Amino acid sequence: KKVKLNLNTRIYKSWLPKFAGSMIVGVLLFVVSSLLFQSPLESQLEEDKQALLLDFDRLNRRMSSAELNLHDIAKRDDFIYRKMFQAKPISESVRKAGFGGVNRYKSYEGYDNSDVLTSTAKKLDILSKQLVVQSKSFDEVIDLVKNKEKMLASIPAIQPIALDELTRFGSAFGYRIHPIFKYRKMHTGVDLTAPRGTEIHAAGDGVIVRADWAGGYGNCVRINHGYGYLTLYGHMVKMNVKPGQKVKRGDVIGYVGSTGLSTSPHLHYEVRINGKFVNPVNFYHNDLTDEEYDNMIEMSSKANTHIFE
Repeated sequence: KKVKLNLNTRIYKSWLPKFAGSMIVGVLLFVVSSLLFQSPLESQLEEDKQALLLDFDRLNRRMSSAELNLHDIAKRDDFIYRKMFQAKPISESVRKAGFGGVNRYKSYEGYDNSDVLTSTAKKLDILSKQLVVQSKSFDEVIDLVKNKEKMLASIPAIQPIALDELTRFGSAFGYRIHPIFKYRKMHTGVDLTAPRGTEIHAAGDGVIVRADWAGGYGNCVRINHGYGYLTLYGHMVKMNVKPGQKVKRGDVIGYVGSTGLSTSPHLHYEVRINGKFVNPVNFYHNDLTDEEYDNMIEMSSKANTHIFE
């Protein structure tokens, strides 16, 4: 009995440490594997989470693109459409107004990605509000347009040289170094470079008030469109109209040349409203598709102009 007891004791004493060691190793392996390796359910949840984050990222990028497009629409609304009808632009405080009251985004708090949820919700709210403001503005512009067909036809709303006939967009509206006198001087229009003899079109309905030699402008045509609008077309090789003649938008009034103070064939084109020089680029919208308008903007930007100044 004693021998048997001693044998059991020895077996127990020799086996227990090994068993305990195995248990400890097993527990450690379980803990480590839990930290390093995910269960199928955890893997699926993590995969779903990453997919959602990717969707949020795509959504945010699309909203950012929509914001840029809306910003461009708002600029055209304020500086083209509303200006045409002497309507005041929408104030920045209205366009950028926020949301008051209780915390609208409290329900997004407490999650691992609360910041992503909150920023996305805020961006959606801002975009929605700006769309409402823009929609109301367009409703107002539509009301202003009613019964003003003659005025719309008279506004200089096309580019005098077709976009596909331009060699490049030359000097832009604004200050520049004069190409001949070599000093900084205000350039009161835009220069549209095209081959000699390219047709020049009236930008809107009106009456020819001058068609003669005008010093630095060379052969120059001026059109009074009424409603405070006057356009000027300089450096023509040949004029195709006479003073007092009525013209329609798109009529050929002359041909590209290099007369007067000019270094190469191009059209110098000006738009004035009530005697004030304005950037002609703001009016190239009536005969251009969105893609053509974007191309024109790109050409203009290469000439270092600010489109909406």
